[in-house]
Amino acid sequence: MQTFQEVPTITAAPVKQSDRITILDSLRGFAILGILLMNIPGFSIPLQGHDPSLLNETGLNYWLWYYVNLVPYGTQRALFSMLFGAGIILFINSRENKPGKLAPVEYFFRRQLWLMVFSLFDVWILLWYGDILLDYAVLGLIMVAFRNLSPKKLLIAAAICISMMTLRNNLDLYHQKKIIARGEAVALIDTNITKLNLVQSSDLEAMEEYKNSQTRKAKLNRHNKAILLEREMGYERLAERRTGLYVNTLARYLYLEVWDVLLFMFIGMAFFKMGILTGNAPTKLYVWLCFIGMSLGFTIMYFRLENTIASGYNEFIYTRMVNFDLYEPGRLLRALGIFGFIMILYKSGLFKWLFAMMRAPGQMAFTNYLMQSLICGIIFYSVGFRLYGQLNRTEVYLTMLSIWTFQIIFSHVWLHFFRFGPFEWLWRSLTYWKRQPMVR
Repeated sequence: MQTFQEVPTITAAPVKQSDRITILDSLRGFAILGILLMNIPGFSIPLQGHDPSLLNETGLNYWLWYYVNLVPYGTQRALFSMLFGAGIILFINSRENKPGKLAPVEYFFRRQLWLMVFSLFDVWILLWYGDILLDYAVLGLIMVAFRNLSPKKLLIAAAICISMMTLRNNLDLYHQKKIIARGEAVALIDTNITKLNLVQSSDLEAMEEYKNSQTRKAKLNRHNKAILLEREMGYERLAERRTGLYVNTLARYLYLEVWDVLLFMFIGMAFFKMGILTGNAPTKLYVWLCFIGMSLGFTIMYFRLENTIASGYNEFIYTRMVNFDLYEPGRLLRALGIFGFIMILYKSGLFKWLFAMMRAPGQMAFTNYLMQSLICGIIFYSVGFRLYGQLNRTEVYLTMLSIWTFQIIFSHVWLHFFRFGPFEWLWRSLTYWKRQPMVR
């Protein structure tokens, strides 16, 4: 029976070019560009364009919506979380047995605290309400406690996380169903005979508010209002609006959906220790990951999308239709399937050019992530070219391809002269409280 060996985890801090695990850089490159694929609707389209019927999207616009939701939706952040989990092990091991005033974990905590500061910059200065840096900064402090667990125990922890996240999603679904059921029960009462009490009136109001908020007219009104507001607001008002959107979801995400990020960090740690993340596992393992992950994951997402379409993209009707939410298991399977596919390309040896191309964007993943917020802000916000809500879905993704091209070229040119991306250099210098060498 094939056994996996832990891969070497000795890298310099800051990482020397000769010590890098290059496949991890390439995977980060795929993930960081893939994250823009997921994020660019949030920069450019109100309500993130989850309802293609809102603007009567057909043809290529419709199929772009369908494909993005069926295949990559949620998977690139999952891959990035896996790599972040592996990065925790790499960072701690890079400081082991090396001189320094602080212990490795103390350097790591300092690193995470600075990541929180960068998150504030992304949200409050660059105005990106979908920022994930704070999630990684906070949850990384939790994950460091599990870095020495065996791969088996890490995978058990991941299984617990997927169970908790699936339970969380279905509790939300059940809560929405209760709102509908209670309201519909009250609606059957003949108010000419029986006067509604305060609780019954509240139940009916909650149901009607939920139902009315999902009508096409209501969503179109919110859509058009968002476009007008975002295009006309100055920077100060735009900051209030966008940071408000971030704050309104922050507590819920960190408290109720913490399992989502921890799940993939645990998998990343386990896969790194088993050599799966670094390409040291047998090719047949990646084939199985690809086949099982894609076949089951795409099947789950297909039925989810078909139910969405059958409901007329109406969340109220969709909630009444479905009895169980399998989004998180489907997302996990699709993420593993896509990861397996990428690794099959890597193991084949036929796509060395592709992985070499993605390596530089991966080495500058932190810089490229913040740069995406800056570039998209300039293109879409009122303080830039004011294209928010002005492009159709095809044009939005063509814009994304242009940003991809720029970031790939920029990353290669920059790293030809410098050792790190500008924000990677700043992060390292702040972590070690010492100016790091920059020029090659």
